[in-house]
Amino acid sequence: MSKIKSISAEIINDSRNIPTLSVSVIDDLGNIGICMVPSGASTGKYEAFELRDDGTSKGGVTKAQEIINTKINDALLGMDVDNQREIDNLLLKLDGTSNKTNLGGNSMIGVSIAVAKSASKSVGKEFYEYLETLAEVTSSITCPKLYFNLINGGKHANTQLAFQEYHLVPQVESVKESLDIAQKVQDALGNIISEKYGDVARGDEGGYAVPTENIREPLELLSQAVKICGVEDKVMFALDVAASSFYDESTELYKIGNEEHTKEELRDTYISFAESFPIISIEDPFFEEDFEAFRDLQLAIPEVTIVGDDLTVTNVERLKRAVSIARIKGMIIKPNQIGTLSETIDTITFAQKNNIKCIVSHRSGETLDDMIADITIAFKTFGMKSGARGPKEREVKYQRLSAIQK
Repeated sequence: MSKIKSISAEIINDSRNIPTLSVSVIDDLGNIGICMVPSGASTGKYEAFELRDDGTSKGGVTKAQEIINTKINDALLGMDVDNQREIDNLLLKLDGTSNKTNLGGNSMIGVSIAVAKSASKSVGKEFYEYLETLAEVTSSITCPKLYFNLINGGKHANTQLAFQEYHLVPQVESVKESLDIAQKVQDALGNIISEKYGDVARGDEGGYAVPTENIREPLELLSQAVKICGVEDKVMFALDVAASSFYDESTELYKIGNEEHTKEELRDTYISFAESFPIISIEDPFFEEDFEAFRDLQLAIPEVTIVGDDLTVTNVERLKRAVSIARIKGMIIKPNQIGTLSETIDTITFAQKNNIKCIVSHRSGETLDDMIADITIAFKTFGMKSGARGPKEREVKYQRLSAIQK
């Protein structure tokens, strides 16, 4: 088997024009694996630490680059490129902290994924085919549900809309058909919004940044667009609330527009939405520490999948607690939340064995890397999120998924 010859990082800009890393791993046969690392705007406090030069989310990554080019390169040099678990364990040991404070989760995931991509080339496999060899796949899903974030709010848009993402989720068994439906609905939605508001900006993930505080209105707009397209029987909606972003820990209240709400009032709002609209899932409906509120909502609307993201942060230990206390039925998978590919796989494996639906997700600050499509296919996950149609950093994931399914 080929061995690691060099590991290096370059600095590139993500889709928000913020610096991030492009990591290259080259083996002694000349195979190159490249991972372009994404970055989130809405992040859970238990995510792996993102190493930035000035400690802010928009800071540079020269420190992370130097760590990869020196410390990580020196430690992994000569290791078998296909020994993913051993390499990831060494990265964890080299870091020595619970949340990747020393090396940075962004450094570690870049190296970890790039190693796997190099290994896939060394054995002549597509990346998703190689990933399939790294763990037992227990899911039987043949086509993931695609989550198209058509209306952006929260930290993804410069508006007063508290809820972060309003998704269209086609209920079809073909990636191509799902993409076609999404494009038609997105175009119709654009016309509706233009007639009502004039020209509106796009959010970080390509969806319309509707200038409203009314958290119900986006669902009504989506419903109008779906009706115009005549696809009512082929789609459902999903919410990513990101409730921690508008929760006040001191008052234990949620601020939506100019009003403050208790968690009980917010729960009643979700129940009302589920009664009025075809909602398949609600992500992070409450503060990331309120496991009991997640549980109560899941019990109140069992037909809707309550999804953890900030709650679970692709972390097995957080997921175990969510399974036992929160009783959630779904979770988001973001490799850079946890820091290594092996930990990501462990989380997916545990989730699927406990009947938790996994939705592999992009980040608000994205790159042209399409790795999440391969992860989605390899582990037959329930769904994949990659924003609205159009922006190249979002579209490349959908097109990769489409190419694999042919």
